[in-house]
Order: sequence, then C-alpha cells, then structure tokens
Amino acid sequence: MSRIAGLLVERKTALGVLPLGTFNHFARDLGIPLAREEALQVALTGGAERFDVGEVNGRVFLNNSSLGLYPLIVRLRAQHPMRGPAKWAVAAWAAFREMRRHREIAVRLSVGGEVVERRTPIIFIGNNVYRAEGPDLGIRESLRDGVLAIYIVRAGARRHLLRLAWRMLTRKVEDRELEVLLVDAATVHTAAGRVPVANDGEVEQLETPLEYRIRPAALWVRVPPASDPSGAVPPPDRKYTPKATTPPP
Repeated sequence: MSRIAGLLVERKTALGVLPLGTFNHFARDLGIPLAREEALQVALTGGAERFDVGEVNGRVFLNNSSLGLYPLIVRLRAQHPMRGPAKWAVAAWAAFREMRRHREIAVRLSVGGEVVERRTPIIFIGNNVYRAEGPDLGIRESLRDGVLAIYIVRAGARRHLLRLAWRMLTRKVEDRELEVLLVDAATVHTAAGRVPVANDGEVEQLETPLEYRIRPAALWVRVPPASDPSGAVPPPDRKYTPKATTPPP
C-alpha cells in the first residue's frame, strides 16, 4: 500500500484503503472500518482528506521505518510464514534468536543543524507521533501534525528489550531506556554503505546516509464520513494548518 501511496503523493487522486494486512495500523489510525465490505464502501464513496506521509531516500512510508534489530526479525519471520496463532510464535522465536545474535549499531543523526550520536539496537522513525506507553501503545492520534517521531532504544538495553516492552505496556518507560525526538527531517549515518531498513514491514537494502523527511498533507485518502461530513473531495488548494505537536508521555 505504501508503494501505491508513493505514486499518489502530491496528486489529486485519493487513496482507498482495504485493510487486508496483518495489523492494518494505517486504517485503524484513520478510523477506517476493518470489515471488508464496509472498508470498500468507504474507499468508493467516502470523503477525502489530506494526510502526512514519511519518506526515506525518496521512498514513501505510511506508518514507520526502522533500522537495527527489527528489520532482521521481519526478514527471519518472512522465511517461516505462518497464519493464526502460529505467526505470533514465529515472531517471538525470531525476536529471541536475533536478540541473542544482534549487536547495537552506531548511528549519527543530523537533526536541525545538530549532530546526535548513539549506539542502539533499534531506531524507529514514525510518520507522526505514536503512543509509546499504556493500552494505546502503537496508536497515532493524528496523521497530520507534520512531524517525524524518532524513537531510539538506549544502548545497553538490548538484553532488556522484553523488560522495556513490559514497561511500555504499563506506562513505566524511563528516559534512560527510550529517547524520543520530534523533527521534520533527519539524516541517519551508519558505518555501513548499505543497511537493511523496514518500511511499513517490508525490508530492503538502502544506501546510506538515510535521508528522512515528513511530507505534510501530501496524500489524499478516502475516509469515513465522520471525518469529513460533506462527503466531498476538498479542493486541491485547501489550506492546511498542522496541529500542535505533543510528545508521548
């Protein structure tokens, strides 16, 4: 879906979303129904609104992009496809295996004229802000605040990722475990010339440095009438005003 969105960015054609994937984060965050027939109705007749997309080295992502441990887990999980409860067992096995083998990566981020150097097992770049704690973990309240949210797991936390996951669920994340940066653009340098990057769950090798940016209001998407009572596609020159950005608690 992100590849199709990349073709529609800055065009007048609206994207219709059928949530047929594993998690359907994009559809959930936009309030698109998960039932197939209802989602189809929205895709055909819903009103259209503009939303942000993220971009890395010219590739669009709708949800997130990540480096480090997560792309390796995704790649390993893809080698053993499963459905139903078995897929969670495979995911847990892949995570455990890679956590034992994987080391932190050294990254240098150029953000707003400043340079941030970190060692981390995982760096996660979101299209707008994700809830990082509590029962709403992984949910975005808005996809048009005009920011990239960069989540960096602190160095030394690799052996404690399961504990960190538990803390995130119970609203007990500490600053020494997870760092959050809110930016509109960032350059990520690594020692490697090419690195595996997971964009919306699809892994590919990208040349470094990685150039990230947010593209505000770049994509028209068909959404339920509650989001656009008129049900009509707004004119392409409609003004867009980003909302205030609030970091996760």
